[in-house]
Amino acid sequence: MILANGHYVRLAANGKEALNISAIGHEAKFSSGSCVAERDRIMRSFLLIGVVEAVLTGLLLFLRQRIMRPGRTHKLYSLAYLITFDDSERNSNAAKEFPDQDQKSLIRIRLPRTIMTFRKHTSAAKTKGIFKLKKIGHLIALIAFALTITNGANAQATNPTEPTKPVMLSSSADIKTDDKDKDKKTDGKKSDDSELTPREKALLERIEKLEQRLAEVEARTGTKSATDAPTSNSTSTQTDGTTTSASNSTPAQGIKLDTSVNTQAQNQSPPATNKQPDPFAFADFTWLNGTARTKESPMDTKFFTPEIRFDVNYTDSLHHPVDHTIGGSSEVFRSGEAQLTQLGVGGDFHYDNVQGRVMTQFGMYSTTTPRNDASPTVGQWQLDNAYRYISEAYGGYHIDKLDGINIQAGIFMSYIGLFSYYQFDNWAYQPSYVSSNTPWFFNGVRVQIFANDKLKIEPWIINGWQSYGKFNHAPGVGGQILWRPTGNIQVTSNNYYGTDALGIPDRKRIHTDDSFEYKYYDQPERLISKAAFTLTGDIGCENGGGVTCTSRKMGTPAQYFIGGMVYHRVWFDKDRYAVTLGGGAINNPGRYLVLLPPINGATAASGTPYFTENPGDPFRAWDASVTFDYMPSQYITFRGEFNHRAANVPYFSGHGGITPPTGNVGPPGSFVPGFVPDLQKRENRFTLALLVKF
Repeated sequence: MILANGHYVRLAANGKEALNISAIGHEAKFSSGSCVAERDRIMRSFLLIGVVEAVLTGLLLFLRQRIMRPGRTHKLYSLAYLITFDDSERNSNAAKEFPDQDQKSLIRIRLPRTIMTFRKHTSAAKTKGIFKLKKIGHLIALIAFALTITNGANAQATNPTEPTKPVMLSSSADIKTDDKDKDKKTDGKKSDDSELTPREKALLERIEKLEQRLAEVEARTGTKSATDAPTSNSTSTQTDGTTTSASNSTPAQGIKLDTSVNTQAQNQSPPATNKQPDPFAFADFTWLNGTARTKESPMDTKFFTPEIRFDVNYTDSLHHPVDHTIGGSSEVFRSGEAQLTQLGVGGDFHYDNVQGRVMTQFGMYSTTTPRNDASPTVGQWQLDNAYRYISEAYGGYHIDKLDGINIQAGIFMSYIGLFSYYQFDNWAYQPSYVSSNTPWFFNGVRVQIFANDKLKIEPWIINGWQSYGKFNHAPGVGGQILWRPTGNIQVTSNNYYGTDALGIPDRKRIHTDDSFEYKYYDQPERLISKAAFTLTGDIGCENGGGVTCTSRKMGTPAQYFIGGMVYHRVWFDKDRYAVTLGGGAINNPGRYLVLLPPINGATAASGTPYFTENPGDPFRAWDASVTFDYMPSQYITFRGEFNHRAANVPYFSGHGGITPPTGNVGPPGSFVPGFVPDLQKRENRFTLALLVKF
């Protein structure tokens, strides 16, 4: 099809009756599901602008076919093109007979048994009395082409059963078009209104209206135009039939066609908004440990983004405890049984800058998480029961300052320890002690300040260290600094200060947790598609109330926490499989961050005489794990894991178990005459898990 100023466009429709109209200059590929309909519209437009040419060509074709001998190629001249008819199977590519420099002026039409090649006349051909179409013909062609694209966009917008796919247009080299001046080359941008007749100017105005109409259709359908084109400095290469492009500039807005007329319509695209992009939206961070890898929600709406989680696991300790109880973990609780760790139902509310989030925790989490919080023993109303089935519940408000500010209050997740509370988001099912023994949630207020798209500063004022209420009079304070300078790096620093020793208000706790995550390899098309590692270091202490951070004072025990963990993950086969190796170690004199084994139903509030947590009590431990993940979809993970854990004191459930033979006796954690729990210094276990997130 001819465009203004002698440029051409290649139109391809791949229906059952394949038909390819091609030329060099511009390229437009219609990838709509109704290729046959697109083809019909294209052909109608083509015939509209070439009716005279078609009649003459058809007549000549009829006469020529009467005398054409099989297996031969014949040429004839028409008004504007040198037309080649080729019914030879040996010469299936009619363009081969022309030099490379003439390929820009070819139009090929492939019919079932004949190839027609249209070549624009050169000056040599013009000496035989051939002349080219007038500019008015070019303008009519441009109008027909714009109408074709607009009708296709409207058909897609009004047909909900047919998926909308983008239609791409790419520009190529300019073509010599002015036969009166061979030294001039048009660039599709300059115009000369002085040469236009009133009729042509009217056509120009119609073109501008058509382009505006197309931009409006794009805005309504939310899809890119069939004619969106990258701006200059773009290159394209083709390998194995796949076209890839690289560009040093941003995509142009609205329709962009090279014409010889005024380009004012090209600049009349929908106005750009000043809204800042979402923080950290400059790269894909779903590879991070502790971050869900889902990239979209299948049920997202303007008001609510639902979220549903299932965490089911089967864990087998090689000690095979008779009471099926596993201690010393905040993720795994039973041995030799399939258990629902969490059923989470909730999501995010967002409308008019108002925010809200809720997530439930039905399953093992509804019992095991509250028992690690001693604050409900202060006062009435049984806070552990009130919040038992809620893992997150907060509201907030978004302020459009900087890159965004969120003010939120309620129960929200803690970032200390790198790993997420939800196993689906993590590289391993059982994290090391640095993560498993630090807070999973906070209850209070936080302010998320996104200074720019790479930096977040988030202060907290909370009730305490993973607590529904306050242990003493003062609240806990802290905050996070999160920095992502590139799509391959994350640096996190979490810091906390509070009074979290139940009934000892003079004892102050300070803690810092710092992590570095680095993705050093990313080749999605190779067998090994991705590789990354994490480093985490924690240090903290308690001071006052009979303990110090160091042992410098005579007779006052030191109470501190030092720990670290390292994890390395490799993804395979386009991230469908992954293997993670990791582990860590801690040293925690005083055991104030050690998870209390549930001996005879002991809780954080009750304590137990079988495993004391007195000032200065030693505790050193280390662990290692290997995890294999199979991820056929972004919404599901099949996980297998082996864990080895060890401590310097008996801590893990042995074969005899940690429950009295007749069940729990007396108050939780109380001494039972004649009963000795079976605690071991080492533990090996296997875990199989099914993790789902929508």
